[in-house]
Amino acid sequence: MAGVTLKDVKKRFGSVEVIHGADLDVTDGEFVVFVGPSGCGKSTLLRMIAGLEDITEGEIAIGGTTVNDVEPADRGIAMVFQSYALYPHMTVEQNLSFGLRMTGNDKADTKRRVDRAAEILQIESLLDRRPRQLSGGQRQRVAIGRAIVREPQVFLFDEPLSNLDAELRVQMRVEIARLHAELGTTMIYVTHDQIEAMTLADKIVVLRDGRIEQIGAPLDLYDDPANQFVAGFVGSPRMNFMAAKVIETGADTATLELVNQGKAQLTVPVTGPLKPGDDITLGVRPEHFGDENAEGSKLSLKIDVAEHLGATSYIYANTATEQLIIEREESRAELGREEITVTIPSARAYLFDSAGVRLK
Repeated sequence: MAGVTLKDVKKRFGSVEVIHGADLDVTDGEFVVFVGPSGCGKSTLLRMIAGLEDITEGEIAIGGTTVNDVEPADRGIAMVFQSYALYPHMTVEQNLSFGLRMTGNDKADTKRRVDRAAEILQIESLLDRRPRQLSGGQRQRVAIGRAIVREPQVFLFDEPLSNLDAELRVQMRVEIARLHAELGTTMIYVTHDQIEAMTLADKIVVLRDGRIEQIGAPLDLYDDPANQFVAGFVGSPRMNFMAAKVIETGADTATLELVNQGKAQLTVPVTGPLKPGDDITLGVRPEHFGDENAEGSKLSLKIDVAEHLGATSYIYANTATEQLIIEREESRAELGREEITVTIPSARAYLFDSAGVRLK
C-alpha cells in the first residue's frame, strides 16, 4: 500500500491549460473520490496519476517516490475503467490471470491470486464462463478482479459504474465499499455522481474547470461548503438558492430581503463584511425547510410538481427566476396540495457573496 501526493500538477493541451496547479495528499489506505461535472478534469487528473497522460508541470509521487517519468506498468497501480474491456474469447479465469501470465509470473502464485480475487468478489462459480455469459454486474466484478490480482499499491477507478443500471449501481457501490474495507488499499475513484462520492469516500475532492474547489470528508463538505458551487454540487436534491439583498446589518447578524420570494425578510447570523444594499445569495437545503408552524421566516409557494416517493416527497415550486425544492417526510400528507407554506430557519441558512464565496 502507498499514499499519493500531487504538488502543483498542471496539464496543458497546446496552449489550453486544463489542470491548474492541483495539490493533493492521499494517505495510505484512504478512499478518495474525485467528483465534479463533466469536463472538470477529474479523469485527466486520474490518468496523470496512472501515467496514461504526461504532466506538463509539477510532481506526482506514489509511496514517496516521484513517478513523473515512470511507466504506467511500473507505478504499482491498477486501473478499472468505465468499459469492462474483457477479452471475449477467454474465460473469467483466463481474463483474471492474463496480465500475470504475460509477465511470466509463477503459475502457483498466479493461481493463488486468481483464487483470492474470485473469493473476495464472490465469482468462484463464474471462472469457467466467458464474458457474454455474464451480467453487467458480473463483468464489472471480473474487471475489478483483474485489478486485484496485480496486488497494487493503489487502485484507480474511472467511473466504473456508469454502464450499470440503477439497481446494480447501488449493489456495486456496496461491493466496492466492502472491497476497500477488506483490502485496506489506497483507492482513488472518479465519478460525476455525487451520491457515489458521498457514500464511498473517506475524502472528496471537488473539481471545477480544472481547479480543486474544496477537499474534505463527505459530511464536512455537506455541512460546511466553501462556496456556492460546492454547496450546489454536494447533496441530493441540490441546495436551493435565492437572490437576496441586505437591508440591515448588526454586530453579528444581517437582515435580508428575498428578492423573488415576495420580498420576505429573514435575519441570519453572519460575521462577513456586509453592508445594506449588498446583493447576496441565500442557500437552503431541501430538508431544512420547516413547516408552517415552525419558527422562522415564512414563504407561501404554489406547487409546480410534486414527486411522492413513499416515505418522502420532493415538492418543486417555481418563481419566474428560481426553482425551490422542498423535502417532506410522509408523502401521503402532501397528496393533492396546490400550495405549501414553509419556513426558513435562520440557523440553517447559507450565505454567499456575489462571487459565490461562502459568508460564515
